[in-house]
Amino acid sequence: MGNNNAESTADSNPASEGVVEQAKSRRWTRQHWVSLLTVVAILIIFLAIYILSQALGDAWLYGYLGAFIISLMASAVIIIPVPGLPIIFLLGAILNPFIVGLMVGLAEPIGELTGYMAGYSGRTTLQNRRSYTRLQDWMSRRGSLVLFGFCAWPNPLAKVAGIAAGAVRYPLWKFLLILFLAKTVKGMLVAFAGYWTLRLVLAFLIG
Repeated sequence: MGNNNAESTADSNPASEGVVEQAKSRRWTRQHWVSLLTVVAILIIFLAIYILSQALGDAWLYGYLGAFIISLMASAVIIIPVPGLPIIFLLGAILNPFIVGLMVGLAEPIGELTGYMAGYSGRTTLQNRRSYTRLQDWMSRRGSLVLFGFCAWPNPLAKVAGIAAGAVRYPLWKFLLILFLAKTVKGMLVAFAGYWTLRLVLAFLIG
């Protein structure tokens, strides 16, 4: 009887190992597809930026490109704070706030990919926190609304929403699309705030 159990256990081990290997293979394939799509998305965005740079001329190289770079850095870096919003506020005051906001919408989704990939790979310290677990539940049920709601205004929890999106395997193309819309709204809010603030100050000083 004992020998039969041992033999059946030994027979089941190769099958279970095969299932584990298949699961690892599928996970490897998904992760590499995500990486590939990320690279393609970045190339498309940089192509769009190049086309815009040709249309806008030299002013782009210093002002609008600066808005893109600072937004990219501010959204990608977690540990070292980058003063992205104050700079966007100032650039909105001296440049076209519509284009400044568009640069934010193009740049910040790329930066937020750092959080998405951390959540996708499971390498995050937030997994055991109740608030993060609740956010994951919201993301799995109403991902688009949650992403847009967290990212369409200056919100320090936007990065956490990106991590949760990766954890629940929210589609990458939809993640980038929703963040482009939300971050563009946020960027224009900040840029137009700078635009109108400058004009109010000038009107007060001149008047």
